[in-house]
Amino acid sequence: MPKMKTLRGAAKRFKVGKNKIKRGSAFRSHILTKKSAERKRNLRGPHYVDSTNVAAVKKMLGV
Repeated sequence: MPKMKTLRGAAKRFKVGKNKIKRGSAFRSHILTKKSAERKRNLRGPHYVDSTNVAAVKKMLGV
């Protein structure tokens, strides 16, 4: 049986930790002037893949 291949797009977007999968945050690259300081501050912290999507992401990453 051949080896499982990692989906390269997923490999670039997710990092696997000990018990969570880290993901990037949307809505923080441009047009930041109209967004409030509070909204931008909340986008700063670490974000994790939701529990409903963990299995699908692990499958893409071959974990």
